[in-house]
Amino acid sequence: MWKLVNGRLIQTIDDSRAEYKTRISKTLLTELKHLANEHNTHVGYLLENGFIKILEENYINYDKKNRPKDRVEFRTTCNKETLECLRIFAKENKLNLNDVIESSIALINIDEVKDGKWRYRIESI
Repeated sequence: MWKLVNGRLIQTIDDSRAEYKTRISKTLLTELKHLANEHNTHVGYLLENGFIKILEENYINYDKKNRPKDRVEFRTTCNKETLECLRIFAKENKLNLNDVIESSIALINIDEVKDGKWRYRIESI
């Protein structure tokens, strides 16, 4: 992100975001990558939107017996507060974070997802 300070642009790190690593279905990840390319955004922003939606619903119906067998490691970033709330939500529902992440994918609202250039935004101080 860029900050406008005294008429000058300064590149800074967005402190509100946290890096995380998870394991999600390779099939779902492929679909997310296609969706991200199609809508000029990033997979992380798609996932973050799903996280917000599942937290708003505050409900999950997940059958542990139907866990995908094709999980692969995936790294991205997310808003720190949203990620922490998602971890608490997973713990309260006695699920792994991976399970909640995969369930949240179905709730993504593409109209509310951040644009791919969002990370290059300019904020005034």
